[in-house]
Amino acid sequence: MNAMIPTELTIQEKASLTTGRDFWSTSGHASAGLPSVILTDGPHGLRLQTGATDHLGLADSVPATCFPPAVTLGSSFDVSLLERVGAAIGAEARAQGVGVVLGPGVNIKRSPLCGRNFEYLSEDPLVSGVLGSALVDGLQSRDVGASVKHFAANNQEADRMRVSADVDPRPLREIYLRAFERVVRNASPWTVMCSYNRINGVSAAENRWLLTDVLREDWGFDGIVVSDWGAVTDRVRSLKAGLDLEMPGNPGNSIQRISDAIASGELEESVLDESVVRLAEFAKRARPAEGPADLEANHALAREAAGKGIVLLKNEGGLLPVPAGTDIAVIGEFARTPRYQGAGSSQVNPTRVENFLDELKAAPGVGAVEFAPGYSLAVDAAPEAELFAEAAAAAGRADTVIFLLGLPSAVESEGFDRADLQLPAVQLALLDEVRAANPKVAVALVGGGVVEMPFADEVPAVLAAWLGGQAGGGALADVVTGAVNPSGRLAETIPLRLEDTPAALDFPGEHGHVRYGEGIFVGYRWHDARKAAVRYPFGHGLSYTDFEYTDLDVQRYDDGLRATVTLRNTGSVAGREIVQLYVGLPGSGVARPPRSLAAFACVELAAGESTEVELLVDRSELAYWDTRVDGWTVEPGTYEVSAAASSRDVRLNADIELAGDVVQVAINAETTLGELLADPIGGAIMAQHAGDALSGITGGSGDDEASSMMATMLGSLPIGRLVNFPGSPMTHEGLAQLIGAVQGARAAAAAGVPAKQ
Repeated sequence: MNAMIPTELTIQEKASLTTGRDFWSTSGHASAGLPSVILTDGPHGLRLQTGATDHLGLADSVPATCFPPAVTLGSSFDVSLLERVGAAIGAEARAQGVGVVLGPGVNIKRSPLCGRNFEYLSEDPLVSGVLGSALVDGLQSRDVGASVKHFAANNQEADRMRVSADVDPRPLREIYLRAFERVVRNASPWTVMCSYNRINGVSAAENRWLLTDVLREDWGFDGIVVSDWGAVTDRVRSLKAGLDLEMPGNPGNSIQRISDAIASGELEESVLDESVVRLAEFAKRARPAEGPADLEANHALAREAAGKGIVLLKNEGGLLPVPAGTDIAVIGEFARTPRYQGAGSSQVNPTRVENFLDELKAAPGVGAVEFAPGYSLAVDAAPEAELFAEAAAAAGRADTVIFLLGLPSAVESEGFDRADLQLPAVQLALLDEVRAANPKVAVALVGGGVVEMPFADEVPAVLAAWLGGQAGGGALADVVTGAVNPSGRLAETIPLRLEDTPAALDFPGEHGHVRYGEGIFVGYRWHDARKAAVRYPFGHGLSYTDFEYTDLDVQRYDDGLRATVTLRNTGSVAGREIVQLYVGLPGSGVARPPRSLAAFACVELAAGESTEVELLVDRSELAYWDTRVDGWTVEPGTYEVSAAASSRDVRLNADIELAGDVVQVAINAETTLGELLADPIGGAIMAQHAGDALSGITGGSGDDEASSMMATMLGSLPIGRLVNFPGSPMTHEGLAQLIGAVQGARAAAAAGVPAKQ
């Protein structure tokens, strides 16, 4: 590696490359041909600060298109759309000379209380990984690097700089690392940002297992690891772990710390050189400014993205879309004072902002539109009789009411978690008054996360409008009037109550630790495994048309599965359906949810049109993390494959038999009798050489029922304990011979039988 490093660089100069020059740029070296690279916040738009800098979204930033945050983009399930959004952000970054945009965020929505959930795509690792890869592909298609974040198990804001996420191996691999793995393998991001928190007691910034063993050696990552801003506590320990770039850094302190460590022998210079090589390659990827970006086109794309992310949760009696000429009462301050993005480091200075009220008034064919604010956006707002009376009167004069309610930004932001899932009491009280005046109410929910909905059974229509970005107001008007047929689907479950959620008893932890006690049962996996009632399930979303599923066929294909299903639009208008493919394994030998998402596809069809939809499932999506061999294993068995419109709206099922992997678990004295007998090689040898030991223990009973019960009991007996039973002919020497015979037979068969060792 040393040959790739400019020979004129001193230790101090090399060390300087591993820390930020200032808050938003790296320390380049002009004589070595290594430019400084500008990094800026994302992930739903460019936040290039001007003048004084900070990372909390307080300082001014250049105007940029504010696209819908990840909570909305995730609900679109649209790979092509997210790639276009990424490319548009990349184009704006190039126009400003920015080299890296800090995003996307692919952390799992473990708890609906996480204050930063609006920045994350889903509770499901497949959705997060597929859509995260699309954003990276789009961004990097403009020669601007992505920084997939926050690596890893960063699922809360409480005590975020120190808390240890205590996670067992299976959920860590299957849930919390899975999206990152997919993005790294499929999209090759320029950078990965390590998180603030600890993982099982070890700081992510100093975690060599995470940053080197898993990220680089297992997944083949060849970019640089950058710290979250302020995550590094010891520069030498983090450098040894594989963290290349400390941001923002204190160059004087870090350079001296690294230089002293090399001088004392605490740090090998070769470790520094490895990072410098990666940083040099990273710097050479940077491109000069190119532009300007097409801001008008990007605004139109932002509106399209917001429209595709809106989820129609309920629509009794076809209340929506509102027919032409309908007189509408618009209730709620959010209609004219939009909340369109989350608070914190992702806060974009938009090029312009649309509000729903003005956009609805401008929509063609709409009748009279009357507005009443109804409530204040203050966190502690109390009911005001005059505002309530005005809203109720407006509702009473209208044909249809569109009621906007949701969370103010003060209760949902980076830096702290939400205290509950409740909507402001003043808004719910106003809704009761409005409903009494006119029951034809469509509720549009504004916010970055799920909320409890005590009103859901009382109103005919409910929309999840999320945070729509700068064009969200127009997008909501498009959906309400039918200019856009809603096609968003829930990328996270909406529960009935906070108490029903998987992490309710283990969030946010205590005394610096948070236990991920729900294991792999996150989101819909938890609710479906418990057969628990939810408000709206994962993947749910309605349309102004209907879709019919027929002819599901599943075949083995390229070491995985290929499923086809015929989809037909049976309604009278064009629409877009999200076809979801779930896979389950009834009778599995390990804990599993009834089904988990394995593939999905967006399909647009004209009225009456039908098409065959193909969904490919990679073999890796069928595997679980086998802690016995510390690797991925596909369990043999009959898998149930389901074509569905949500995790609970299964339209078609098909079964397919898979041979699975041959797993060879180490044989020793603690191997149970049941495990040994189930092993094809071990079982045969046990029966041949140790049958007398079993007979001696059971007493040679001729009672079939008693023998069966005894065999079941003995299944959990470690074979090393056989030597301790009276009458057993098994000796310590015989046990060693038995284990040796199994190991020898395995070695002899290994050449011709693929097996995990």
